[in-house]
Amino acid sequence: MSDAKLRHAIAFEAARLMYERVESEYFTAKRKAAKRLCRGTVKPSDLPSNAEIRDQVQAFARVHEGEARTANLRDMRVHALRLMRVLCRFRPRLIGSVMTGHTRKGSDIDLHLFSDHLEPVTAALDEEGLQYDVEHKQITKHGETRVFTHVHVFDVFNFELTIYAENLAHYVFKSSITGKAIERASTRELEELIAREHPEISIEDAIAEQEEAIDPYQLFRLLLLPLENVKQNPKYHPEGDVQFHSLQVFELARDERPWDEEFLQAALLHDVGKGIDPYDHVAAGLQALEGLITPRTAWLIENHMLALEYKAGTLGHRARKKLEESDEFEDLMILRDLDTRGRVPGAQVCTVDEALDYLKELDRQSKWK
Repeated sequence: MSDAKLRHAIAFEAARLMYERVESEYFTAKRKAAKRLCRGTVKPSDLPSNAEIRDQVQAFARVHEGEARTANLRDMRVHALRLMRVLCRFRPRLIGSVMTGHTRKGSDIDLHLFSDHLEPVTAALDEEGLQYDVEHKQITKHGETRVFTHVHVFDVFNFELTIYAENLAHYVFKSSITGKAIERASTRELEELIAREHPEISIEDAIAEQEEAIDPYQLFRLLLLPLENVKQNPKYHPEGDVQFHSLQVFELARDERPWDEEFLQAALLHDVGKGIDPYDHVAAGLQALEGLITPRTAWLIENHMLALEYKAGTLGHRARKKLEESDEFEDLMILRDLDTRGRVPGAQVCTVDEALDYLKELDRQSKWK
């Protein structure tokens, strides 16, 4: 294979790994791709640049996401603008793929904020009722160790806020892709960018619509996270807590019906009521989820315990007949089987946020079919 063909092949494989979220760092992706494609050692000059891999990632996005990618970019920029206005005192700057337009499935919104203290930033997020996690990440580069503070905000689109000292507001940050100064936008510059590249929308109307909309995934997250502390009877649930069980059932459901958003929601949320009322978790869960899930998802959750009685042969004749007459009976029995199988101690599962991100992506795709 010629050097040029090898370089292209490595770029293609590294881009595939990054697009499919197997790898998140360019360096790791290109090294893994080179190892897969080459038997011997690879010269540094044979490895593609980060920019070459990014271009391949974008090619994957254009092929697989189509019009949804353009719509998501527009919506992400409006969401970014809304939060930047909320955080205006910290001189926010939009960077990354939402700024440059190089978004893909699973992209988040990256903002730089400038504050000498973390607490004012989190207080502003608390005031907005936003959910977030704080991460202190240690990086060693050129023998120098630094700690970066990231705030991960969980919204319709997820944000990563990086907090820098106030005196760095005018510092020129370099891009790991191009090696040049990163492209970034202030609030005013983002408003101008949206007006220029998305003239079909009214910025103020779009932001008002976002503020009025209810994000069901934020509530789903609030219901799921406490389940980690809800223990179960080891006789029936040897796997442990309710959250671990729910994630197991979700993983099994994703293997069974990766395209079926309503079924996957039922699998993930079927036991959320156990964190509210363990004596009648079905009714409690349905009440908490009212108006946020479809009638089909609600029916599956409502009847998943009756399905257990059905399988055990203890359900009365009238109730059995009613279940059997439903168009969703077959899916209910599948969910019941997955509920029973999702009780393995030590099973490998995704996180709550990864499960919700998968569901959000399905939701976006369904809107643009």
